[in-house]
Amino acid sequence: MPSSIRFLGHAAFMIESGDYRVLIDPFISGNPSAESAGINAEDLHPTHIVLTHGHEDHIGDAPAIAKRTGAQIVAPYEICQWFGTEHKHENSNPGNPGGGVPTDFGRVDFTHAIHSSSYGGVYMGDPTGVVLSIGGATIYHAGDTSLFSDMKLIGEQFRPDVAILPIGDRFTMGPKQAATAAEWIGAKTAIPCHYNTWPPIEVDVSQFSPSGIEVRALGAGESIEV
Repeated sequence: MPSSIRFLGHAAFMIESGDYRVLIDPFISGNPSAESAGINAEDLHPTHIVLTHGHEDHIGDAPAIAKRTGAQIVAPYEICQWFGTEHKHENSNPGNPGGGVPTDFGRVDFTHAIHSSSYGGVYMGDPTGVVLSIGGATIYHAGDTSLFSDMKLIGEQFRPDVAILPIGDRFTMGPKQAATAAEWIGAKTAIPCHYNTWPPIEVDVSQFSPSGIEVRALGAGESIEV
C-alpha cells in the first residue's frame, strides 16, 4: 500500500499508510512555516508519534497531541520515560540506536545521530535518526545530525526509498554536507528539512544537489507518495 509523506515545516512530517498516521517531531505551534501554511496541531490525529531527540523544536506539540489522541510514543528510552513521569502518558515504545521496535504499521529502527538532546535542561538520552518500514516503503529521517561516515552503513543495511535530511547548517549539516550524506545513503529521493525556519538556519536550498538523486524540497503542507 502506498505511503504519503507530508511536510509540516521545520523537521516535522506526517507519514500515512492505510489506517496508520505516523507523526515525526511535531513542532507545530510556534513553527513559522507551519503557521503560515495554516497547519494546526489540533487538526493532527496521529496513531503514532515518533521522536528523534529531546529538543524543544522536535518534541514540540507531542505531549498535547499524545494526550488528546492517545497516540503511541516511539522514541529513545529516556524520552519515553519523560512522557510517563511528566505527562502520565504510558503508551510508549522505547528504543535506542542500534535497535529497533515492531509497531502496528511495521517497524522503527533507531540509528545514530551526532547532536545533543535535552529538554529544559533535562537529559533526554542519545539523539537518533529513525528508519520507518511502513506500507512497503522504507523512510529514513536523520533527525538533527552532522555528516558521519556510518550513513553509508545505514544505506547498505536499510536501502531506504526516501532520505529526509537536515540542511540548515549551524546546528546540523549544511546543504553541501547533506548532499554528500544523500549520496552515501543512496535513496532515490531526498527531502531537505530543518532549514529557513529562522535566520540562523537560512540557507540556499539549491546548494543541496546530490548527484543522481531526486530532491523534493517541499513547502509546508505539501506531500509526496512513495
